Amino acid sequence: MNLPAMDQVKIGVIGLGYVGLPLAVAFGRRFRTFGFDLKAERVAELKAGLDSTLETSAEELASATQLSFTSEAAGIAACNVYIVTVPTPINAAKIPDLSPLKRASRALGNLVKRGDTVIFESTVYPGATEEVCIPIIEELAGLKYNQDFYAGYSPERINPGDKQHRVENILKVTSGSTPEVADFVDRLYGAVITAGTYKASSIRVAEAAKVIENTQRDVNIALINELAMIFNRLGIDTLEVLEAAGTKWNFLPFRPGLVGGHCIGVDPYYLTHKSQEVGYHPAMILAGRRLNDNMAIYVANRVIRLMIKAGIAVSGSRILVLGLTFKENCPDIRNTKIIDMVRELEDVGARVDIHDPWVNPADARAEYGIDLVASPEPGAYDAVVLAVAHDEFRSLGVAGVRAFGADPSVVYDIKYLLPADAVDGRL
Repeated sequence: MNLPAMDQVKIGVIGLGYVGLPLAVAFGRRFRTFGFDLKAERVAELKAGLDSTLETSAEELASATQLSFTSEAAGIAACNVYIVTVPTPINAAKIPDLSPLKRASRALGNLVKRGDTVIFESTVYPGATEEVCIPIIEELAGLKYNQDFYAGYSPERINPGDKQHRVENILKVTSGSTPEVADFVDRLYGAVITAGTYKASSIRVAEAAKVIENTQRDVNIALINELAMIFNRLGIDTLEVLEAAGTKWNFLPFRPGLVGGHCIGVDPYYLTHKSQEVGYHPAMILAGRRLNDNMAIYVANRVIRLMIKAGIAVSGSRILVLGLTFKENCPDIRNTKIIDMVRELEDVGARVDIHDPWVNPADARAEYGIDLVASPEPGAYDAVVLAVAHDEFRSLGVAGVRAFGADPSVVYDIKYLLPADAVDGRL
């Protein structure tokens, strides 16, 4: 087995988004590293020391002295380790869309040489690496898996917008296609991950571990969302209940809310897809997904009911939604459920404005066909929905949020940013 020595490693990171860029920066401080992305404009901004995802600073980019960027596949041809960090979304039917992963595998089929190792980080169902990706590489490269080239899987654990949990200080699960390759992959990540590594027994185990991390969170949030619906009917404040229950040492501190983003709202469908493929219907996971997917509609209907109760005509009304991103203090709008709530409000004749200082207006227009409002008009809105817990919205306080409303108007707080007695409704 002709695996390279650590001082001979040259790494190519394929995909420079929220996952790939921080990883490339970490490796670029220790190894010769090449970051590859198909988007030439993305590569250009990174070469200029800018990161529009805000996951890395100019100082962090500059610290990766052995890192370079390219939008040409030929620019990573000299590498002997390739790490794939492309998105793994779902389609409109909520079926895993492996097309980005297959495209990356085809690109690797034209790059991989004898002795090379390919490591996947993208979230997949158990078996996808060796059942889908490896055969594509084998066919195009004309090489034999585990004889001419090797594979590993090390699931990403990036949390967008989190400045405390960074790639280097999050424990990294690793795996390889043979025991020797597993050791190599583990040593490679261990050279840059200060939190340490955990070597799984196989690629399939590592794939499964990743996909259940977010599935577990999804199911737990679904439970709390259902409890919120029950407590709303009972006239009990959900947060007060959760805080009281949270005084027990082993009560899990989940909160209700809209479950969007590229991970929690997507990953469970990869596991359920594979589960159904082998003949098992995953009842609990899919029930949680249905509940969480419908929370945006539930919130919209709560706002509508509050407006009607206040004597405000919903049709023709103006509603301000504060926040578009799927989570606070980051610009990520992938799979945000805010848009589902907005569409539901628009369906009943409301005119909805969205304000989010974290989002690039061009991205909102391209992704959802909406034009953000840069400066909401004071006193102009029949309802205000606090949808995302950005620091900017938190700092507004009760008076700042109420100032956007007309007289009368309602304020609905999804994220518990304001006291219960200062809003008209909250989850």
